[in-house]
Amino acid sequence: MTTTSADGAAPPDDHIAVPEGSGSTATIALIAAEAGVSVPTVSKVLNGRTDVAAVTRARVEAVIDRHQYRRRRGRAQAGPGLLDLVVHELDAGWAVQIIKGVESVAGPERMGVVLSELGGAHRPRQEWLDDVLARRPRGVILVLSDLDPAQRRQLETRSIPFVVVDTAGEQPAGVPTVGSANWAGGLAATRHLLGLGHRKIAVISGPVDVLCSRARIDGYRTALDEVGVAVDPALVRYGDFFVGGGYSHGLDLLDRPDRPTAIFAGSDFQALGVMRAARELNLRIPEDLSIVGYDDLPVTEWIGPPLTTIHQPLQEMAATATRMVLALARGEVPANPRIDLATELVIRESTAPPSRLAPPP
Repeated sequence: MTTTSADGAAPPDDHIAVPEGSGSTATIALIAAEAGVSVPTVSKVLNGRTDVAAVTRARVEAVIDRHQYRRRRGRAQAGPGLLDLVVHELDAGWAVQIIKGVESVAGPERMGVVLSELGGAHRPRQEWLDDVLARRPRGVILVLSDLDPAQRRQLETRSIPFVVVDTAGEQPAGVPTVGSANWAGGLAATRHLLGLGHRKIAVISGPVDVLCSRARIDGYRTALDEVGVAVDPALVRYGDFFVGGGYSHGLDLLDRPDRPTAIFAGSDFQALGVMRAARELNLRIPEDLSIVGYDDLPVTEWIGPPLTTIHQPLQEMAATATRMVLALARGEVPANPRIDLATELVIRESTAPPSRLAPPP
């Protein structure tokens, strides 16, 4: 991955202040007059400069929004340009696959990639947006993150396209998104366990406020309903997608007399946490407990036993989003602004029929 500074990336103010011309006849001078500020002040706001008072900035942004002002594309940048990649949280596996997917497209295009991490939050702070406006990338890719309406308008008025990957929540109409078939993944994982004969199946998904977490649990519920197995609310858990969440929920689920014979973990990392909990309780995998993960990270083939999981095409999702945002930067309209790539069950050695020694369902 290449990280590039914004030095020299922004064109002169007399170029960036030209409206796009798609329905709006506003000029930078008109915006300045209506907002009661100077033309250079409007230019500073458009460029994300921080040396403008918050009240003044808000007033200028309101006028820009009212006139549906759009900066013209065209001679946007000298050189190949930049992409901004925003990840809600970095980890050693999942995020690396996303970064590789972006770089697989950006690298051959000689595009610099600026990586930002939100520390677990799903929405960037205004300071991040100010920096983006200042460096004027060709586009922004948001991973498991979102923008509020004001932030979306700020990017739109500067003609900076953005695409959301693995959206945290439902996006407004017109926001390009790339995801995977999370409901189908949850369905396939649970059907696999049911097909082996398990009936007491627990699920540990991700955070309850994340759309893909809920979709995977919906798939789980549907699979149980197909065979007439009632959903036990005590077996439905929302974790954090990380090892700690799988470990803590795994201990709680397995250290009980009516423990489940199988667990569908909503991420491979959570499956690793469940595996540790099982070993601490002297449970064998898969003889005493079957486990299915989600993502199919490279490590899943090397742990013992190798993990049955749902393959989520993370690199392909990121590459698709990168191609989409570059097409938007060229002024192209995507034929399909919302893409969900297929998921697939990968069977390894962590799942088997329930043992006769396991507690009855």
